[in-house]
Amino acid sequence: MTKRLFFLFALVLGFSTLASAQSQNPLGIWTNAEKKATFEIYKCGDKLCGKIVSLAVPNDPATGKPKTDSQNPEPKLRSRPRLGLVFMQGFKYDSDNKWDDGKIYDPESGKTYSCYIKMENANTMEVKGYIGFSLIGRSQTWTRVK
Repeated sequence: MTKRLFFLFALVLGFSTLASAQSQNPLGIWTNAEKKATFEIYKCGDKLCGKIVSLAVPNDPATGKPKTDSQNPEPKLRSRPRLGLVFMQGFKYDSDNKWDDGKIYDPESGKTYSCYIKMENANTMEVKGYIGFSLIGRSQTWTRVK
């Protein structure tokens, strides 16, 4: 009877752990603290990617035309639209609600950084871009939009 009770307890605990892990899923629409844009995190193969799905200011104030990837180090890519731009790639699940080994591109500077994302709770995640070691870098907190 004790073994059966222990097994039942372990099974229930396993399901509750699985349910909480699923609630910490980064797939969806997010925004950063500045709310300049919204981003969609989605599956691309067996990894995660992210693209820009809306911009608070979608058009360049100087030209009135949609913003482009004007700071890209590759001249041939500078005319591509920012809207829909895939700027996060290659994130694979590590552990403890963390996806690592990704790259994040900053279209405002034209620079690419190593990056990880870590779910803090179901509606908040830390996004950290860095060069070299993840101990040194810049973090942002993103909030789920949907």
